[in-house]
This record gives sequence, structure tokens and C-alpha cells, in this order.
Amino acid sequence: MPPERAHARLVGIARLAASSPQAETQRKSAERPEYFLLPVKSILNRCDSNRVPFEWTINPYRGCEFACKYCYARYTHEYMDLDGSEFEKKIYVKKDAAPLLAHDILRKYSYASERSGGEKPDHIAIGTATDPYQPAEREHGVTRSCLDELAKREGLSISIITKSNQIVRDIDMLTKIAARSSLQIDITVTTMRARLARLLEPRAPRPDLRLAAVKELHEAGLPVGVSASPLVPGITDGEGELEAVAAAAKEAGAQWFFSGVLFLMPSSAKQFLPFVREKFPRLAKQYEQWYAKNGYAPEEYRRKASERVARIREKYGFRSRPWVEKKHTTPCSQLSLGWDAAAVAQQMERTRPCAAG
Repeated sequence: MPPERAHARLVGIARLAASSPQAETQRKSAERPEYFLLPVKSILNRCDSNRVPFEWTINPYRGCEFACKYCYARYTHEYMDLDGSEFEKKIYVKKDAAPLLAHDILRKYSYASERSGGEKPDHIAIGTATDPYQPAEREHGVTRSCLDELAKREGLSISIITKSNQIVRDIDMLTKIAARSSLQIDITVTTMRARLARLLEPRAPRPDLRLAAVKELHEAGLPVGVSASPLVPGITDGEGELEAVAAAAKEAGAQWFFSGVLFLMPSSAKQFLPFVREKFPRLAKQYEQWYAKNGYAPEEYRRKASERVARIREKYGFRSRPWVEKKHTTPCSQLSLGWDAAAVAQQMERTRPCAAG
């Protein structure tokens, strides 16, 4: 089929992506991804599932250069008629994010959320399907432009999750937001072993750099905790490994700690299972058995992981994440570990337009 006819058959976000112009970059590395400018209609995207403790998400980019082998968000590229393997190769920079966000806050945001019985504002989670501080942020600054807009308002409820120490660049803006709204920051550290981290998360900053960011954020007076999600069966769950992450997090000044067991959507499994067969062949059969029918590890494994995290929290005196405790009233077996990535994925699968924002 001629390219113009194939393009004509695309609809929605896939058509927008196909017509997105390339974005300029100063990067010279042969390994750099392709950047595109993606026109979107909204930047604040609704998530109605009671299995997650937030009403809105902001994802400044589509795709993520960190190329984490287990990343559940690869499915978002499939909405653009791209293969999940291109998630780290084609990065889409959302155009006009700040003015769109200003419009969305006025039109969509509620300071009296239904979920809290009108007592608390809606919660906005930044970075649920892309890392807001991946390398693209250095050049394009979409995340900072969104923070600048949020800093102009008061009474919001906001959280940010990232694997990048680049977040310390924005301490000035984060401090402004924290003075006027509720702000919580999560830094993800899945293992203290640098070589394993490089294998699992090839282009993300080293674990020690992320923990240094935790320390700097804490010393700046900002509320910060550590996510050890996902807990990867047979790979990052060895005796003492999760505990080592927690100990380092506590030393760096983290106020809370959580971890959820690996969840594999089909688009992620296509990338992760061959990776396991190549790098961890002894685990290949177990993974095929566990994840063949659905994206979850067995319930018994998840239960034991939850109990392990509870013991770690008690040992190191970690408190629960404030916004989760305030916002979430519906029972959820994985809530104590962190918000359920599967719920976000399934919600966006049901309402594809929200994935386009």
C-alpha cells in the first residue's frame, strides 16, 4: 500500500504521530533516539479506576529513552501504530504543554474530589507512562514548563515519579509548588547493584546517583520517598536485596518506601521474556508459566512480597505515602506496595483518547 494511503487509514493519536515533524536535537550520539513534536489536545488525562489513588496523569513525553526492559508503558506506542520495541527509539515531545495544562486545570480539575467525599483536591500523578526527566527534558523542557504552570496555583495535590537525578535541576520550582500545594516526589531504585541496574534499565542514571538526588531533595526540605518497583522475581528479589535498597533510601532521607511486583502487559512481555531467556535462562520456564495467561505473578508470591515490604517499612520507620493514604479508600491487594500499574494500563485501554494526551 502506498505510504499516503496507509497514512490516510490511521486515526486519532496514530494519525497525529504519523504526521508529527521531527524535533531538533543537539545530541550527536549515534544511539540517540528520534524526536518528534506531537500535537495534543490535552495534557491532563483522566484516570477513573478506583485501583489507583489519583484522578489525573501528566506524561510530558511519549516513549522513554531509559529503555527499561520491564516497562509496562510500551503499550502506549501501540496506540500510535508503532511496535512496543520503538518505545525508547521514537520519543514524542508534547507541544504547547504549558498552555494546555493551564486550560485543563481551569476546565477539568476539582479541588473537592469525589473520591475523598469532597474533602481533598484531585490528585495529579506526573510520570505514570514515561519518565518526565529522561534525556529529552534537557533540550525540550516540557516537564519544567508544566511545573511552572502548576507553581502558579495553590491547593493542588501533585506527585512526581522518576528514575533520574535530573530532577534536582528543578528544586527551585518544586519548592514553589510545595509551598502552595501538596507535593510528593518518588525516586525509583530497583536494585543497589549497578551492573544489574544497567542491564535492566540500560540508559537510566546509576542507583547511587538517584539516591544522591533523594538526599538533595530531602535537604532542600522537599517530601521524597523511594519506589523499588517493580520487584522482579528471581532477579531483584534475592535475600537482602530489597532490604539494601530500603536501607540506602533511609540513609538518603527518604520518608517512605514501597515496591510492587512486576506486571507484564503483552507489549512488555514481547520484550521482557526474550530478555529473560537470553540473560537469565534458568528463570525462563518460571516466567513462561507465571506470565503466560495474564500479566501478574502468582497471588501467593505477591502476598509474600507485600508482607516483606511491610516488615521493611516497620524496621526502618518508613511512613506511608501521604497522598495515597489521603486519596485511596477502596481496598486493593497491592496498594501497600504502590499504585497498580495494571489498573492504569487497563483504564487507558478502555478509554484510548486519554492515552493521547
